[in-house]
Amino acid sequence: MKNVALIGASGFVGNAILNELLNRGHYVTAIVRNAAKMKVSSPNLEIKEIDVENTSAMIETLKGKDAIISAYNPGWSNPNMYEDTLRVYPKILDEVKASGVKRFQVVGGAGSLFVKPGLRLVDTGTLPDAWLPGVKSMAKFFLETLVNEKELDWVFFSPAANLGNLTAGVRTGKFRLGKDDLIVDEKGESFISVEDYAMAMVDELEQEKHHQERFTIGY
Repeated sequence: MKNVALIGASGFVGNAILNELLNRGHYVTAIVRNAAKMKVSSPNLEIKEIDVENTSAMIETLKGKDAIISAYNPGWSNPNMYEDTLRVYPKILDEVKASGVKRFQVVGGAGSLFVKPGLRLVDTGTLPDAWLPGVKSMAKFFLETLVNEKELDWVFFSPAANLGNLTAGVRTGKFRLGKDDLIVDEKGESFISVEDYAMAMVDELEQEKHHQERFTIGY
């Protein structure tokens, strides 16, 4: 079993990953902005209320872990989401490096995936305007910062274009993985449930099949 730090454990994706980790018996240190939001309890869970920009506290909390998973998100309703993502994520990257932990798994975005040769999803004009600050910032962080990171054994796990719930708590386990191209089904739709996304993220934690690269998921 792994000893994992999970950044953003109280969010939509982070909570799904947290449940998957605990259900598989891993020990989790959940790093959250507001501990009161945490509704999960387990002997294998330690909750830490830390601002991710508190560098000294972050480094101390991350030290000694087998891996770090980041589901950090400044909030979809945050009017400064684009700027905050691009300011904070490089800090998280530096904190991970300073902690001495080498394995770093990032909940990525779908925007930087290719829908056809030379055309990324973020540039198709098909995404809702409300999504663009988050989509564009994660794509920029991945393409301009993370791909140049040589010290950490990182992965950037992009979901399908639509990431949502099936019936609460359902994991199908029937999904496809890819690398840089958006995965679509026979109807041309790109979707993955948050439960199956979390399942694949923890599979990657356990199996470590990807190294310093991005991969993606879809039905």
